[in-house]
Amino acid sequence: MATIHVDIVSAEGEIFTGEAAMVFAPAVLGEIGIAPRHAPLITTLKPGEVRVQLPSGEEQHIYVSGGALEIQPHLVTVLADTAIRAKDLDEAAALQAKQRAEEALSHRTGQVELAEAQGELARAMAQLKAIDRLRKLKQQ
Repeated sequence: MATIHVDIVSAEGEIFTGEAAMVFAPAVLGEIGIAPRHAPLITTLKPGEVRVQLPSGEEQHIYVSGGALEIQPHLVTVLADTAIRAKDLDEAAALQAKQRAEEALSHRTGQVELAEAQGELARAMAQLKAIDRLRKLKQQ
């Protein structure tokens, strides 16, 4: 089976490194699927979940808050602003962040505050979606 090497790193350190059969990432223009020998590509990531399908069939789920994605035929590099294994996400903290962002949006006073609140809301919603997806996978 052909594989592609994957490195996922953030400012905090390396989150994942290893071989994968397939990688799925939340690119700005939509989710992208990356197979071995994919054409070279550089794009930005939006908040969401990177799924790494291992050769064994198991999947690793990693939340990223945004960043950059570089694809080479035999290497995928994710440079994330923040990266957390989905199993380590804190649902209560994500719900609080969502509530704070919604309150900030309703009381916005300027463009900068609006943009910050929208960004925080997008990150919180992406975390909650990753938590929900992982919960559904565990139930199967």
